[in-house]
Amino acid sequence: MPVTPAPGESELAERLAARTLELIDIPSESREESALAAHVANVLREGGAVVEDLGDDCVLAYPAETRPSVLLAGHLDTVPAQGNLPGRIERGHVHGLGASDMQGALAVMIELVLARAPYAALFFPREELPSVDSALTPLLSRHTLDHEFVVVMEPTDGQLHAGCLGNINAAWTFSGRSGHSARPWQADNAIHRAAIGIAALASAPSIPVVSNGLTYHEVASVTRVEGGIAANVIPDRCVAHVNYRYGPGKTPEEAEKRLHAMTAGLGELEVTGNSGAAPAALDHPLAQKLIKAGDLTVAPKQAWTPVAEFAAAGYAAVNFGPGQTAQAHQRTESITIDGLLHAHRVLEAFGT
Repeated sequence: MPVTPAPGESELAERLAARTLELIDIPSESREESALAAHVANVLREGGAVVEDLGDDCVLAYPAETRPSVLLAGHLDTVPAQGNLPGRIERGHVHGLGASDMQGALAVMIELVLARAPYAALFFPREELPSVDSALTPLLSRHTLDHEFVVVMEPTDGQLHAGCLGNINAAWTFSGRSGHSARPWQADNAIHRAAIGIAALASAPSIPVVSNGLTYHEVASVTRVEGGIAANVIPDRCVAHVNYRYGPGKTPEEAEKRLHAMTAGLGELEVTGNSGAAPAALDHPLAQKLIKAGDLTVAPKQAWTPVAEFAAAGYAAVNFGPGQTAQAHQRTESITIDGLLHAHRVLEAFGT
């Protein structure tokens, strides 16, 4: 998505890139976001914005003149560093930890509020952790946000991604009987039992789910396997970690029932986390206005995002951000300056 800066926009592009780099260079791995939250609050306060400390490193900011009806939302935390700090600007990209997911989006949010665009901006921690550690869901239960529409600025490659999948994590335990590996018939190999279960789950086809004309795909995967204590011992226990993504329209309870059915009779399944899905809120007039403002491609969000938490609390929300989905969580993570400028342009047009 190449973007040629219009006259006067080169300075904006440089400012967005510099702001992104500034945020990257303040380490903010999950549970360590306080320094970045304080920095963002200070930058916005010094720039004349109204800044509210909502507790738990949650920061709300908006131009002093008004309380906008549209909320831009983004998380402060990143995944652990992979040798990608400090960041750098090079050949039209900003490189570094969280560049695409999602310090570039935070930079766009900050610059829009400082420019007195008609938006409020919410910055919150711990999005990269399991749902039980969420800071956003507790915030939405204790604090009413007076906004009609939410734009969650997750990486979307400059497209509008509607709705999101639900996300279940589960421990799938297989039990056997330990014994000497020279005489396996005297034992019961839990890893072999797990292999049968994993093969059965792997053969399950993805299931298409349609919401508001968009097709999502329900998928179940084993993401980690743990078992065995020694090279000459038949293991009596093996645990497979299962991740199940389910489509809009299915409740968390229905999704758990479905996953239990998929694994029935093969080991013991314990759900350890369940984040609900969100419908595609494309019928909201502000969603349509945003699409038209940037002539945006619309796609289903084949992942989980905080759109689900906003939807559960009664807010209409979509995903739109400058980050590149393929760059998220990579050791070589980066974001294009073109992408930053494109997102800023679209949201400027949306706000008029």
